[in-house]
Amino acid sequence: MAGLTSEYIDTTGNIADLVSRSALKYSGHPAFIDVTSVTPKWWGSVNQSVDVEASRLQRAGVTPGDRVVVRLPNCSALAIAVFGVLRAGGVVVPMNPQAPAAELDWVLTDSGALHVISDEPVGLPEGVQLLSAPGESSIGDEAPQVSAAQDSGRGGEDLAVLAYTSGISGRPRGVMLSHRALIANVAQCRELVPPPVQAEDRVLLALPLFHSYGLGPGLFQAAAAGATAILVPRFEPQAVVDAMIEHRATTFIGVPTMYQALLSAEPDRLREAFAGVRLATSGAAPLEPPLAAAFREATGLEIFEGYGMTETGPVLTTTLVGGLIKPGSVGRPIPGVQLRLVDADGEPLPDEDEGGTGLVSVRGDNLFLGYWPDAEQGPGADGWLVTSDVGYLDVDGDLHLVDRQGDLIIVNGFNVYPHEVERTLLELPQLDQAAVVGVQDARTGEAVKAVLVPRQGSRLTEDEVAEHCRVRLARFKVPTIVEFADDLPHTATGKINRRALRR
Repeated sequence: MAGLTSEYIDTTGNIADLVSRSALKYSGHPAFIDVTSVTPKWWGSVNQSVDVEASRLQRAGVTPGDRVVVRLPNCSALAIAVFGVLRAGGVVVPMNPQAPAAELDWVLTDSGALHVISDEPVGLPEGVQLLSAPGESSIGDEAPQVSAAQDSGRGGEDLAVLAYTSGISGRPRGVMLSHRALIANVAQCRELVPPPVQAEDRVLLALPLFHSYGLGPGLFQAAAAGATAILVPRFEPQAVVDAMIEHRATTFIGVPTMYQALLSAEPDRLREAFAGVRLATSGAAPLEPPLAAAFREATGLEIFEGYGMTETGPVLTTTLVGGLIKPGSVGRPIPGVQLRLVDADGEPLPDEDEGGTGLVSVRGDNLFLGYWPDAEQGPGADGWLVTSDVGYLDVDGDLHLVDRQGDLIIVNGFNVYPHEVERTLLELPQLDQAAVVGVQDARTGEAVKAVLVPRQGSRLTEDEVAEHCRVRLARFKVPTIVEFADDLPHTATGKINRRALRR
């Protein structure tokens, strides 16, 4: 953490300390604005509410190290619950409140969580306690008249968040994020000039806070800065535009599918919504240049793109570092993060291989401990973590992602990167969306399958798609299977759900 500001350099503390620090410095500053509520929550009262929640959880039997599932939509109650669990010494297990019962059962079984915080009844196994969401009485402006939570002594290398990710296939895996890793990533991002979130900002958070992208760059960054988080329970373009105008948003954190959907809003209202926004950022999935250009034309704003993953706390790179937006680039490593490209054996690419493609490998205090429960596949003894992402560095040191290793399609021994084929397909003016996956093929090992969403009124044919690709791509990259659909399946953070498409 060398070189980081002293205010945030202590990674031995507890993430909930971010709240108490902002309560001391910005007590009367709005912390959370629920768009469904008329009363903002102030940092001073939020800190008191976190203490109330931590005390409640300790009385309910939560002891240091216990995993607690937090299953709530975006709202101030979710924020209070998260920080309350952490202050009580527990481990937050964030979950999508819309996740099916089978997924909840799996997470409970795998994590060993014995407590679930939810605002609606859910069927739970015997021995698992259902706790209500923090009520308005514990999130108000008056000092709570209850005993304070006992200091858990948890922080630093202790487990703070157990975030489940689905990966390419199989059961979701628990990513073990320590207090150290999460605080480090907050500090690293705050070293950017200017910081992505400042005290005077009003940050629109429609990203799901149960995901690391919403939790870290969203909630934790707002808490560290003493900023105001405008909490939207679910993303709906018109509702987001209305909330941005009403609450004077200055920062927007999104994913490409959000920006695409926002372009459907009434043009004058969209421009008004972003008139006071100083920073718009995107992550979790590739931001296609035509979308960025369309958004810039509609609002006058550039979108700064970043890259990261749950395992890295999550931010690794951003175009904010160099301040230059390049089509296809996700920028340079943030302060405190080292990045290099390696081959399949984990060996760094030779210096003479400038512009060569390799696996992204990273090192920094923001890396996870490993996968639950035994910290498997964490950073190596040298601190480096080899990811499944394939990319190259340009002459300026900016990272360009090619694809995920697990999404690679191998046709007759030749590598096909889905993103390259998708970008070629999206050159067709008749298309709105395109996704490419590999499917088993008895003759070639794998075949390229394209699932396309045509623009309304389009009469695009499979033959036209094939001909378009044949003149632009090598023969083995041309889709041999073309399907048309009304929409593509996406994950909660806007990534294409390729596993669903393979099925």
